[in-house]
Amino acid sequence: MKHRLLAAALVLTLATQPAPFAFAQSGAGVTAQDADIRAFIQDVARATGTTFIIDPAVQGSVSITRDVAMDEAELLGVLLAVLRANDLVAVSAGPGAYRVVPDTAAAKLPGGGAGGSAFTTQVLPLSTVDARIAAETLKPLIGRGGVVVPTPQGNALLIADYADNIRRIRGLVAQIDSDTAGIDTVTLRNSSAREVAATVNQLFGGAEGRGGQLAIQPVDGSNSIVVRGAPQSVQRVVQTILELDRRAERTGGVRVVRLQHASAEQLLPVLQQLVGQTPGGEDGAGTAAASAAAPDATSAQLITAVPGKRPTIVRYPGSNSLIINADPETQRLLVDVITQLDTRREQVLVEAIVVEISDNAARRLGAQLLIAGKEGSNIPFLATQHPGASPGIMPLAAGWYAGQQRGDDDDDNGVLDLARQAAVQSLLGINGALGGIAGSNDNATFGLIIDAVNSDTASNLLSTPSILTLDNEEARILVGQEVPTTTGEVLGDSNSNPFRTIQRQDVGIQLEVTPQINAGGGITLTLRQEVSSIAGPVSDDFSELVLNKREVETRVLVDDGEIVALGGLLDQSDRNTVSKVPLLGDIPIVGHLFRHRSRSRDKTNLMVFIRPTIVRSTADAQAMSAGRYDYMRSQLPVMGERETALDELVREYLRTTPPVMPVPAPAQPSGGGAAPGPASSSPTADAAAQ
Repeated sequence: MKHRLLAAALVLTLATQPAPFAFAQSGAGVTAQDADIRAFIQDVARATGTTFIIDPAVQGSVSITRDVAMDEAELLGVLLAVLRANDLVAVSAGPGAYRVVPDTAAAKLPGGGAGGSAFTTQVLPLSTVDARIAAETLKPLIGRGGVVVPTPQGNALLIADYADNIRRIRGLVAQIDSDTAGIDTVTLRNSSAREVAATVNQLFGGAEGRGGQLAIQPVDGSNSIVVRGAPQSVQRVVQTILELDRRAERTGGVRVVRLQHASAEQLLPVLQQLVGQTPGGEDGAGTAAASAAAPDATSAQLITAVPGKRPTIVRYPGSNSLIINADPETQRLLVDVITQLDTRREQVLVEAIVVEISDNAARRLGAQLLIAGKEGSNIPFLATQHPGASPGIMPLAAGWYAGQQRGDDDDDNGVLDLARQAAVQSLLGINGALGGIAGSNDNATFGLIIDAVNSDTASNLLSTPSILTLDNEEARILVGQEVPTTTGEVLGDSNSNPFRTIQRQDVGIQLEVTPQINAGGGITLTLRQEVSSIAGPVSDDFSELVLNKREVETRVLVDDGEIVALGGLLDQSDRNTVSKVPLLGDIPIVGHLFRHRSRSRDKTNLMVFIRPTIVRSTADAQAMSAGRYDYMRSQLPVMGERETALDELVREYLRTTPPVMPVPAPAQPSGGGAAPGPASSSPTADAAAQ
């Protein structure tokens, strides 16, 4: 309503207050020199009967010269052209009315216009080209006040520009938004689709044409190759593929395949079972792996050969190669199997930590008495000796008695010598504190011994074995000794031909593991962890050894780089022992002379931890080696300003540089780059970085 009132007011103003004509039109033509553009618009409005709403920002002057007179339609067309030349545009505001505004504001106004110089807005849907890419391509072709943006939903373009320019852009979009690429599929009979596709990709992979970049993709299931691109390029590639396949048919039935990663010894029995060949049947190339395969290999035949031609597969150990003699179809299938199995395998670093904390505490306090009457006296014999007391009072008393009975001129007595030796051995084995009194008179001999012991033994055992192995390969590490143990002994008749058989047993730290990397990033570990040591002989009279042994054998699933507790033992044993003389040991105060107390506590905490880490690339292996190298280097002393002995050995003996941490990959500007690698804190890594 406001626009209509404004238009009516402008028309009334033009009718009641006519301005001077900006141009003069006669039968000879039209002429206007440096006329004000607003006056020119008013003259056209009078001449054509059209209403123009002029924006206040419309300013400028125009010059027009035409020898032939114009009708209303031509005059209106000239006005639209003049407006466009002056960066102005007439936007339709209703029937017979236009709004004249600068072209920079035209895209924000509703409505369209008449003729090619009118400003309009259209939506162009796209079918094959991405709208964002198309918008960037068309931006240089849009006018100064025009706009081209991709729609947030749907693959389309929103364009606001002059009508004639939009018509031109629509034609360009129609040419761009078309898929002229050709697609063809080639099925091979004599060759492997994967190998031929790799060869053809090296020849034509970067070619581009009207149909876009050439794409060559093998399909293993049907042994086919799909080619997409410009029709001329697709035709050339298809002809090349067919020619390669025909030549493969004429090359014969023998092929040598050199393996890059897999072992020919392990792969040979698998391929032999596929074709029905007896494993280990090759001449001069029999292997342990082949002989270990199923003897009835014909029942596992999966590849059917051409009748009359039996396929044969042998290996050449010198170059880790397989030789295949078969028809083209069987040969192709076998090569496809080899290609899928002959891939680079990942490695797994398995680190274990065995922690054992033990604490042994013991206390002992007691008294031992001895009263013995001499010959002819009425004093009885009385002695107290408790189990666990050391030394015992009886061996000491016997030794003292033997010393009293021995004279300077008496011959040695065997029993007395044994008594003296027992007393000496008892004193040599004393632990803790020992005190006592002894004496004799004409009627009796008496003695008192008080022994006290308090011992506390604590130990921490920390073992950290680690080993690096291939995926699905068993690995074993042993750090220890081979200890001989007796397995048999024969004395013979009258010791005429005695002999003893022994067996050496591994004692130390052992780790046996077989890792299997799963698709989800987890690692299945089949492992056995053992820590053993020598505890000593069984007893003084039996010299055989007692071995301490901690063993864990299990199968677990662990995520990459995570630590898991395999198992352990928390053991605590408390023992209190009281030995006393009945009745006498219960007497207050005096009863301590007839009692013996001992207390012991054994506490053991054992735990085994495991941490597997997948080593996927050379950078991972370098980072792992550099970290351990830096740790070992830090344990060695530096000789003045010289480098450590380990660095010196690497440089002089191995003639190479010590391992350093890999340089982190630079971050991508978009923030989607690879994560930076671990920073190196070693002097060698810092020097390399500088």
